[in-house]
Amino acid sequence: MTVDEVMAELQSYGNAGTLATYRRHGAHGDMFGVKIGDLKKVLKKIKGDQELALALWETGNGDAMYLAGLAADGRLMTRKQLDHWVKTAWWSMLSGYSVPGVAAENEAAFPLAMKWLKVKDPTRACAGWSTYSAVISMRADDDLDLEEIRSLLQKVEAEIDTAPNQVRYCMNSFVISVGAYVKPLLKAAKATAKRIGVVEVDMVDTECKVPVATEMISKIESMGRVGKKRKTAKC
Repeated sequence: MTVDEVMAELQSYGNAGTLATYRRHGAHGDMFGVKIGDLKKVLKKIKGDQELALALWETGNGDAMYLAGLAADGRLMTRKQLDHWVKTAWWSMLSGYSVPGVAAENEAAFPLAMKWLKVKDPTRACAGWSTYSAVISMRADDDLDLEEIRSLLQKVEAEIDTAPNQVRYCMNSFVISVGAYVKPLLKAAKATAKRIGVVEVDMVDTECKVPVATEMISKIESMGRVGKKRKTAKC
């Protein structure tokens, strides 16, 4: 398929109700309002076409960009391309899911995540925390820098109260991810979760709630799923 053909199909799937929901969640740019399920119908037709995925991101259309994140192979992308994606991700679904899902597949995932989470721009910082969360959910514990992860848990404790709104959400999610996927650091993640308590985040005009880290980790532990890795962070 060509970019124009994909865009036409995405437009045909546009849904006013879905668009309104995305708008409430802060998506104020160009998009049709395509449901994730419909994006995946298009994904089946273009999966494996790396150049098309990159071109779709460049359209600036939110639906096309999310589809690009599902279709792109992060292993084939350069650091420069991933840096470009994180700088041009214009709303939370792109910075918090699309970019991390792709970046987590790249061999430079950890240094990129560390670079991004330290910047002042909230969107890029959130992408950094989310990318780190995604990588630890996929890679074996033996391939992780446990001391670096411990230092990030400490960073969350020290900074979450004064961090920007969306970054607080991503920091909280990071703590949950450590507890869920890094078995050697379960105790440390539970301690951090207890210390940060209930994290307050303004979810604007939505019914979304911030998960309580202590409760989420406890639930995962009770299910016997701590340390169970994922094949992909894309969804």
